[in-house]
Amino acid sequence: MGDTREDPFDGIPDDPTADLNRSEQTLSVRVERRTYDKPVTVIEGFDPDATDLKELASELKRAVGAGGTVDDGTVEVQGDHEERVRDLLGDRGFAID
Repeated sequence: MGDTREDPFDGIPDDPTADLNRSEQTLSVRVERRTYDKPVTVIEGFDPDATDLKELASELKRAVGAGGTVDDGTVEVQGDHEERVRDLLGDRGFAID
């Protein structure tokens, strides 16, 4: 018979300093108007070595139900989602200016 006990370390991140790295980054969130006056929420100030921008962008886009992209160290989400993105990033441990 196999061991049915749960792993006490299950759910602990592989990198215990990940939250510390996030809190040391101060991000800027703003809304820009682009072609045809369409709003785009822009998030910048990431440490590219400490954050998987593609994964974070996917999580943000999924949470707000919008498209977007990662471009030159910034995350862009289509639409005016400034307040919601600030809340989501704060929940993930990032400091927002």
